[in-house]
Amino acid sequence: MAEQSEETPQVPTARQVTAARQFVAAHGKPSKAVVENIGRVGARVVLVGADGALGDVVVVSTQAGEALVEQVDDLETASWDAETVNATVIGPAHRRRMAGR
Repeated sequence: MAEQSEETPQVPTARQVTAARQFVAAHGKPSKAVVENIGRVGARVVLVGADGALGDVVVVSTQAGEALVEQVDDLETASWDAETVNATVIGPAHRRRMAGR
């Protein structure tokens, strides 16, 4: 696993930006993004669509995650507050998968 340094680019890749744009296009505007630090691996940008769908993009750092949100039209920075949590729609199939069944 590569360690981050000051020389590590703190920007998302074109592929990561495209994935976030495709998510917004598929799941409605505006969509929300919660940037979460996941340690040495970087950061996870959790996407919540206007239709309640969940998605994610893993980037090199929280700074890159914030830059990703800024580069995608109709993607808003959010936190796991009541509004964001209540916007998610988690169906029975997703719950079973998360439970390991």
